[in-house]
Amino acid sequence: MSLRARLVTTIGVVALVALALAGAATYTAFSQSQLRQVDDSLERAHEPIEELVAADPPDLELQIQQAAPGTFVALRNSDGTTRLVIPVREPGHEPAAIALDSISDLAWSPPQPGGDPDPAKFRTARVTSGDDELRLRISLLDDGSELFIGQTLHEISKSQTRLLLIQFVVAAAALTIAIAGGWLLVRAGLKPLRRVEQTALSIAEGGRLPQRAPGAAANTEVGRLANALNTMLDRIDQAFAERDATEADLRRSERRMRRFVADVSHELRTPLAAVSAYTELFERGARHHPEDLERAINGIGAETARMNQLVEELLLLARLDEGRPLEQQPVDLAALLVESIRTARTVAPEFPVALSISDVVFVTGDARRLRQVVDNLLANVRAHTPVGTGSTIDLRTDGNEAVVTVRDSGPGMDAVEASLVFERFYRADTSRSRRTGGAGLGMSIVEAIITAHNGTVELASTRGLGVTVTIRLPRSTPPADLSVDAT
Repeated sequence: MSLRARLVTTIGVVALVALALAGAATYTAFSQSQLRQVDDSLERAHEPIEELVAADPPDLELQIQQAAPGTFVALRNSDGTTRLVIPVREPGHEPAAIALDSISDLAWSPPQPGGDPDPAKFRTARVTSGDDELRLRISLLDDGSELFIGQTLHEISKSQTRLLLIQFVVAAAALTIAIAGGWLLVRAGLKPLRRVEQTALSIAEGGRLPQRAPGAAANTEVGRLANALNTMLDRIDQAFAERDATEADLRRSERRMRRFVADVSHELRTPLAAVSAYTELFERGARHHPEDLERAINGIGAETARMNQLVEELLLLARLDEGRPLEQQPVDLAALLVESIRTARTVAPEFPVALSISDVVFVTGDARRLRQVVDNLLANVRAHTPVGTGSTIDLRTDGNEAVVTVRDSGPGMDAVEASLVFERFYRADTSRSRRTGGAGLGMSIVEAIITAHNGTVELASTRGLGVTVTIRLPRSTPPADLSVDAT
């Protein structure tokens, strides 16, 4: 059974039960009201009848019929014998009377001197012939006899029958209206649900995930269902997006790995070929020619050192990628920069370096690796700019961060090159000449070390305007035993 049918059936059943209860309550209240009216009528009629019974005239029966026409009257003596029975005579109906012997469950209290008489008792009894009933008022007279006064209930029965018929017709009409109205209301109420169903079917058939079920903002059951469906679709969308992103990352990782293997092979092939050539030169007779022997030995040493540097850089990147912990010691960036600049001036005095320090700045980290970052940046200036190119290192603070900025006045690079400088084995010189630098791992190492220190590194450059590298590191509290030399 469909949801609509179940709802309409439920409405019909609820309406039927409600109408049945209302009808039963109405019928009961009506019947009790009718009986109370008869009881009140009998209560008003008993006094003149009792007076006649007490006077006991010779024509008692005739006078009672004249005083209370259409009323059943009977007298039962205290010894249980019947003294008088006047049946009810109504036009179109047979005389109605009851057998007094059928009413024997009366219990009267013993008379008390000066006390109130027993109250009257009311009973409903079936007549001796026919299906009619009499409503009786029974009272105890002073001489111990019992007076029965009654009226027929056939008019009440007719009224009750008419009431039942009216209730049936009204209930049938009300039930029909309730079912028809319920069907219309359920159809209108389920219209948003049908739209949700159509949306779900459209998504299932066509796979159009961007669609969303309407009515999600409504604070209704259907609105909450639409909201739940939209939430599920959002999560599916997110899962698909994450899957696509993961697949894209895997493809990029695979491309990087292939390029990495190719670059490593390329970088190692050159020194290995050189070592092989120098070895062949040595075996061909350089051992007997001192000038060739020295050339072979020096070449082998240089190429071995180059391979050793490449391997060391790759091992460093591997350790940083694995997240191996670095030393965590307070590092005075000002002192570190001074040492690095002093070394750079000694190695290449033709590349001037200036230092600007705005604050005394400490960070927590590995001083040796941070020094390597600065050395790599200054080495890049020497490798990729003309002789005489100057550079400036600026140290300052920005909130809770230490900021180191390295600027040079070299030829700079374009946007594409600037976006690739942190790629491993990337070199602007595609010929990979040893004259223009190493293996292309310097800036990758810089980024890996700074990231391991929870910092960031950015490079900005414009062709002809030099390169600016900005490093940001979390500041730390200076050591308690720090002494500052004012000179």
